Amino acid sequence: MVKHQKHTKLIRRNYGNYAFNEISFLGAKCSTITDLIRKIAGKQQKTAKIAYLDASHNSEMTAPILDTFTFHHSGNLALNSEMILNSNNSRIQFSQYDLVCINGNHYRGEKQVLILDNEKEASVLKRLDELDNIQFVIKMDEDVEYFDFLTEKHPAIKNLNCYLIDEMDKISKHIGRLIQEETPSIQGLILAGGKSTRMGIDKGLLNYHGVPQRDYLYKQLNAIFVPFQEEKGVYISVREHQEIANKNTISDCFIGLGPFGAICSAFQENPNSAWLVIATDVPFVDKNLIRLLLEKRNPKKIATALKGKDNKFPEPLIAIWEPKAYPILLNYLAQGYSCPRKVLINSDVEIVEVDEHFIQNINTPSEYEKAKRELKK
Repeated sequence: MVKHQKHTKLIRRNYGNYAFNEISFLGAKCSTITDLIRKIAGKQQKTAKIAYLDASHNSEMTAPILDTFTFHHSGNLALNSEMILNSNNSRIQFSQYDLVCINGNHYRGEKQVLILDNEKEASVLKRLDELDNIQFVIKMDEDVEYFDFLTEKHPAIKNLNCYLIDEMDKISKHIGRLIQEETPSIQGLILAGGKSTRMGIDKGLLNYHGVPQRDYLYKQLNAIFVPFQEEKGVYISVREHQEIANKNTISDCFIGLGPFGAICSAFQENPNSAWLVIATDVPFVDKNLIRLLLEKRNPKKIATALKGKDNKFPEPLIAIWEPKAYPILLNYLAQGYSCPRKVLINSDVEIVEVDEHFIQNINTPSEYEKAKRELKK
């Protein structure tokens, strides 16, 4: 008997309790934890976007009758809203962050940093079962000893890195390494599903370099991805019912949305990966330009995109789209927009400026002939 499946089985992003990368800090007073996390965020602000999940101790606080959003021109937002903490909703709220630090005195984190404070021994004992993935230990002072119940449950705990509370540079660097370990890998996506109406022939089949352009790009990406990640993963995006010889394809699941739908389809295929997206109508893009894009990648932003020096807007189809871009793309789609450039223009994006000659689009037969002559030179 075949088991009935009510909902489509989709690949989900790897999440903890509240975010894809979360660390709870526990074992000290809440004020100590808050101060520590603020200092960590200050040292990491140039390279990572960090959020803090805490609980209020105000017993008299009540839910507001009106949600208020108070913006300041500096970019500061004061939000007062009626909201219940929910793991599914929090994953949406925290989707733009590279790390969510959690006050472990109130909420459980997938990974933990244990602070040893003699005054909080009973608190640590109470949460002993929550200490199942300790990353490192912080001592409030040199004289603090490891509690007996800790060494009994975790015999190897003394082998973990241990810092004093005022060794902020060492603590911050360790947190930085933990953030870097969770940086998403990159896969390549060659956009070959367009209808090529103006060209009159599939642009992926045009021959600029001795082979069809989509095969040329596939070979180029495969050749240069090796230094950046252990596993290669280059795919060709195709439209529904489009047949090509290459088996590494992702069929468009968002029908009729063009490149926007192709990018969303790639994230549906693997929401845990960043996607280096490249169109087939940019024949002057070469290995050096792709390497430049990879080297300038900024995972803190939703994307890293090339832009011609004299162009006003970035190129969404020669860009690295981070996993944090996926919920933003879907939000724009819900508003009725399917333009990836519009998403980039209105989002926090890393821009890499290059000579616009290298990223020019070839859309007509006359442009194709001209491009071939230039490439021969």
